[in-house]
Amino acid sequence: MPQSLASVYLHVVFSTKHRAPAITPDLRPRLYPYLAGTALGSGTKLLDAGGVADHVHLLVSLGRELTIADLVKTLKAGSSRWVHDTFPGRRDFAWQAGYGAFSVGFPELGAVRAYIDSQEDHHRATPFQGEFRALLTRHGVAWDERYVWD
Repeated sequence: MPQSLASVYLHVVFSTKHRAPAITPDLRPRLYPYLAGTALGSGTKLLDAGGVADHVHLLVSLGRELTIADLVKTLKAGSSRWVHDTFPGRRDFAWQAGYGAFSVGFPELGAVRAYIDSQEDHHRATPFQGEFRALLTRHGVAWDERYVWD
């Protein structure tokens, strides 16, 4: 087969450093399009983005030639630099060191989009740490509590 084709969807989650409420209502509508452009520049398509003040959820169609780690590194470094350059008063903006990346099957894309789009409602009752632990459990990921949070 001469072509290389892929259908790899990921739900990527990462928080701000120490879960600071740094993704303010004025930043959010500009941050998500910036992340979409950064993803596209890496050969990945951002299908949906959402979150609340202390973390983001991204639904991506991963490019064929990119690792998950490289994508997340590019997204976090580029967006952090962009926030510093665009909002000079936010020099303390930073992302946590880690992230979660969870596989999504094509049939589940709609459900994951709905989940991402309902983050404001979801987090009225559930803090980020509880949500992240639930995602890890649902996807069968073992973790050590000492190393999940920074």
